[in-house]
Amino acid sequence: MAANRTSSTFPAGALLLAVALLLAAAFSAAQTPPASSAPAVAAPQATAVAQDTGATPATPDKSAAPDTPDKAATPAAPDKAAGDVDIAIVLPLESPQYARAAEAVRAGFLAAAESSGTRVKVRAFAHGDDDVLLAFEAARTSGAKIIVGPLVRDDVRTVVSMSLEMPTTLALNQLDDVNAVPPNLYTLALSVDGDARLIARRMRTDAAQNIAVVNADSPLMKRMVGAFDAEWSLGGGSAPSVYSFVATPEALSALRRQLVRKPPDAAMLAVDGVSATQAKPYLGTTRAYASGLVFERATAAVMRDLDGLIVVEIPWLVTPQAPQFANLPRKEFPSDALTRLYALGLDAFRAAQVLRDTSTERVTFEGATGKVTLVEGRQFQREGVFAVLRAGQLAPLDSAR
Repeated sequence: MAANRTSSTFPAGALLLAVALLLAAAFSAAQTPPASSAPAVAAPQATAVAQDTGATPATPDKSAAPDTPDKAATPAAPDKAAGDVDIAIVLPLESPQYARAAEAVRAGFLAAAESSGTRVKVRAFAHGDDDVLLAFEAARTSGAKIIVGPLVRDDVRTVVSMSLEMPTTLALNQLDDVNAVPPNLYTLALSVDGDARLIARRMRTDAAQNIAVVNADSPLMKRMVGAFDAEWSLGGGSAPSVYSFVATPEALSALRRQLVRKPPDAAMLAVDGVSATQAKPYLGTTRAYASGLVFERATAAVMRDLDGLIVVEIPWLVTPQAPQFANLPRKEFPSDALTRLYALGLDAFRAAQVLRDTSTERVTFEGATGKVTLVEGRQFQREGVFAVLRAGQLAPLDSAR
């Protein structure tokens, strides 16, 4: 899930998705600068880190650690090789809240570039919480043909609201209003919306009719439920029964009575991992679905408690040995949320290559985050895969039947 400062699924690195989980869930006030504030062109504060395909990845500057950004430091001088960049990526590597998420995306992006077998020159531009425009302008003046980023939803809004002159840009988050997307802006995001739509289609394929939705009262979960409802209604079925999840004995008892009174054919859990372990027992043997993006750091105990739960997850986690991943380096992270963001970086480079080198009339590829297809509104729509939790482990759903 892609990151949103108002509804992140990755706290303290917990964009750490969506991103949106992946990643932002995720993974917090909007900060659009005044219209009169012009982005600086010379001497940007954003730190530029170069990486040419085939070379050893550059080491981040230790003097400007992400958790203690030095806003008083002397701005970095413009790169002397400005004009030779093919693809630039703009990430909040200097943000205390989003640095770990940004570094995971950066690692995936550079790994894909190095493994691509081409001599595409890419460069990463870092920014903090309030200087995305400086980094974006630095990327633009580097001569990049494609800019990837921003990562955080509020930063995407900021860039779009300024009506900047920019090359073709691939934002790693989505806008609420697709009509507000500029003609040269594309999007690729880890979001629960796509997972919810996929769950609705799967329920319809399985001939489910009486549907229950158990949801928590958060902006992210409301968005997930809204996407599910919109997709489910396309099939003309009856409206789902929606139950609010509240973790109190009284509320859980009421949930039990409602589900016993009207047993569903299938259910979607729009809740986080801990809440899912409390809600799922009330569903009995009913097939229950969820988005893997809402599970930021599920413990072994949580995974066991969710035995039988069907989740929409990224192929990079479900089928790591798939042939399309054979030449891509794997990297270990302390949470699935960060792993999803690494996968987003892998796919972001591939999508950027498409925008740079090929026609965009028909674009689809099997990516680390799922099947990626360019659809209306210049969105790279991501479709994950279904997996089921068995004894605390993920297994592809269709092969587990």
